[in-house]
Amino acid sequence: MKCFVIAMDKEAAPVIAQMSSVSEKIICGKKVVKGKLYGEKTAVVICGVGKVNAACGTQIAISKFKPEAVINLGVAGGLNDGVRVGEIYSVSHAVQYDFDLTQLNGTQIGTLDECKENFLPLAVSRLYPLKKLTTGDRFNDSKEDFNLLTETLSADIRDMEGGAVAQVCMHAQVPCFAFKIISDAAGSGSTTEQYLNNLSLCFKTLSRELKNICNIG
Repeated sequence: MKCFVIAMDKEAAPVIAQMSSVSEKIICGKKVVKGKLYGEKTAVVICGVGKVNAACGTQIAISKFKPEAVINLGVAGGLNDGVRVGEIYSVSHAVQYDFDLTQLNGTQIGTLDECKENFLPLAVSRLYPLKKLTTGDRFNDSKEDFNLLTETLSADIRDMEGGAVAQVCMHAQVPCFAFKIISDAAGSGSTTEQYLNNLSLCFKTLSRELKNICNIG
């Protein structure tokens, strides 16, 4: 069984729309949808926005379903010209840019206390270009954040869940895949307006690519 961990109902809708024999229940406050997707048993945990929600949802997926892999899907912000709005990318590495033990441990920003490197490696699918993801509990147009993500961390994409999903999977020793569809691009105007305007395009991309995503691993 594969388990999807997805932040929002609207991001999960294209996946659930393709499922059959669907049942739904609430586990620890999270909506969990079970069924079959392209003939295979599948569960979708709709975790909610942010890192704590993502970690809780991922642990539910792992504890309840013992999946062969966890797949994190969602829209995300682009940080450079190497990514395009409406396109899908596979995450090769993820870091939590708002986690900082630099003063205490002398480590690079984003380095978890239990790790030596700040970026966590993920399982990858080479169907899509590989990109580096930064995760934090912020949605903004901050110039300071942009400089941190692009200059210090040399990342391509930003979101609010992927790095936390990767951390839980690392400890549980479950393969973690993450696929991000770009909803907004830094330097192209308000990220909020772009996000709202481009959601339908992103969901069309997800619907088109879902079968390929399900064939990973």
